[in-house]
Amino acid sequence: MSNPIADCLALRPLVVLDGALATELERRGADLLDPLWSAKYLLEQPQMIRAVHLDYFRAGADVATTATYQATFEGFTRRGIGHDQAAQLMREAVALAASARDEFWSAPANRAARLRPLIAASVGPYGAMLGDGAEYRGHYAVTDRALAAFHRPRLEVLAQSGADLLACETIPCLREALVLARLLADFPAITAWISFSCRDGAHNCEGDEIARCAAALQECPQIAAVGVNCTAPEFVADLLRHMRERTDKPLLAYPNSGERYEAITKRWSGPHAATPFGEMARTWYQAGARLIGGCCRTTPDDIRAIGEWRGT
Repeated sequence: MSNPIADCLALRPLVVLDGALATELERRGADLLDPLWSAKYLLEQPQMIRAVHLDYFRAGADVATTATYQATFEGFTRRGIGHDQAAQLMREAVALAASARDEFWSAPANRAARLRPLIAASVGPYGAMLGDGAEYRGHYAVTDRALAAFHRPRLEVLAQSGADLLACETIPCLREALVLARLLADFPAITAWISFSCRDGAHNCEGDEIARCAAALQECPQIAAVGVNCTAPEFVADLLRHMRERTDKPLLAYPNSGERYEAITKRWSGPHAATPFGEMARTWYQAGARLIGGCCRTTPDDIRAIGEWRGT
């Protein structure tokens, strides 16, 4: 079992993650008011996805997170797309990120100054498939067995897709994280990170203590890092400190811009965080994060600010 996160951290004290994909596509004119969200553009304009990945690499990102967050067999079935085609679209999402990485890495200057970027295949939570904002609530009305049955087929495809690792992200509850951790044992060649969506500075969205979440995943050998994402920036430093007390795994943080997501309208509202993103990243690093990027409503400029501070 390789551990590409550990390999990168052996070379650099900070790994820069990318920023938002879906909301960045929207900023560039994409219409994502669709149950498939960013996965819709795997069908319609895949080269737009590739262009976003490439821009994040150029901005300083060491990791690209694929357009598979909302790419589920259930979601594709509702669009009349069969299992085989859905699996192929997931593999193509990984290939798009890899193609952008290869173009970036073909420049000698990039090879001389940067880490060879990783491809993290996004694994969104069960709540994302529901499309009702449940990834920010948790409390799913399904059993652990049903959660495993939902996640297993996609994990199987993505674990064999050529991605360097899996990004199990925006997980609202410890129960779902543990289901994912157990499933990883069926795919022993791949590692993953698990990051939680959180409602305050001490709890994930369902209400589990984030320190307890970190402790529960500590002994899972295929979990290469743990952290938080798509969470209000003002909560991140406290969340990281609580996690650091209970785990020695690398911590990651990629919060949203500070705006709030309205599940009914599927729109973001409110202001961005007042503090510049690069400045906040320093606080997260001081609190223990070693992989830092952005989630919804962040842009390549935010990632560039982290990279410039890191010294990209």
